Amino acid sequence: MEVFKIGNGTLDATITNYGARLMSLIVPDALGIKKDIVWGFPTPEEYKEADELYYGATIGRMANRISGASFKINGEKYQLEPNDFPNHLHGGKNGFHNRIWEVIGQGVDFVTMFLHSPSGEGGYPGCLDIQVKYRITENNGLKISYQAQADRNTPINLAHHSYFNFTGSESWDILQHILKINADYYTPIHESGIPDGSFKNVGNTPFDFRSQKFIGAQIDSDHPQIKMGKGYDHNFVLKKENSSEIILAAEAFEPLSGRMMQVWTNQPGLQFYTSNFLSGKDVGKNGKSYTARSAFCLETQHFPDSPNKPHFPSCFISPDESYNYSCEYRFTHL
Repeated sequence: MEVFKIGNGTLDATITNYGARLMSLIVPDALGIKKDIVWGFPTPEEYKEADELYYGATIGRMANRISGASFKINGEKYQLEPNDFPNHLHGGKNGFHNRIWEVIGQGVDFVTMFLHSPSGEGGYPGCLDIQVKYRITENNGLKISYQAQADRNTPINLAHHSYFNFTGSESWDILQHILKINADYYTPIHESGIPDGSFKNVGNTPFDFRSQKFIGAQIDSDHPQIKMGKGYDHNFVLKKENSSEIILAAEAFEPLSGRMMQVWTNQPGLQFYTSNFLSGKDVGKNGKSYTARSAFCLETQHFPDSPNKPHFPSCFISPDESYNYSCEYRFTHL
């Protein structure tokens, strides 16, 4: 396992090829004071020993949940690992987050990694060749670019799974962070976390982040979807004119530090998760226990259970098409 440091003098990141994970992201506040704003561990080895909560990982082949841990292509059923019984979650126990990626390019401000996934791995059909590139941009963004090619029809949904807290270690919840999401609709879930297939308008619900709102404002609402997710753990349908358009998906702001993050992507969905299942068992950087609601995730991706819901944006690729998506976390301060 290797560790790489990239940066531009303002924004600095540490990345390991174990799971193509972001280990740290050092961001200045309004006074220029730099702090690490992502949860994780000092060494790659500690990620292997921790509870698997996907800290900073590249998730694949399929991010999020697949109902019944199975799907069909042209009537043929493919059985996956039910690691979130009875469903499949984040590619299974041996998903891309637990693989050693090959480093194929690196520089002062970027690192590029490659992974080959053979046909049948995790139950998925077809060989898949993947590249993930982390790059620090001139406008103080961390851009994550995904490319993949398959030799037969197969689903793919890559996502980044960092847990953010813009105060660093100063505050141990994110309820006073302010969030805005560019979405009129979200996909409600069943008890198991699988979308029920509908699109619900966010209006007059705790899911309305179309204007800036404190994350904690309605996180303990009696809304059945909030109770089901133990907070927010839901996919938002991003407002896009076309499938390839790169849009501003979300903005997050923390008033005390002044740190602000924009999320730019050409993916169709955004999973907003308030670390509801962090138990405090994992002790990370600076000897701190990671607890529920101590961080949040904004994961750009295809919708959960897309292989089983034809009316969702398709996550399948064929040998004659490429998978090309990106997510950029762009930072500034007020």
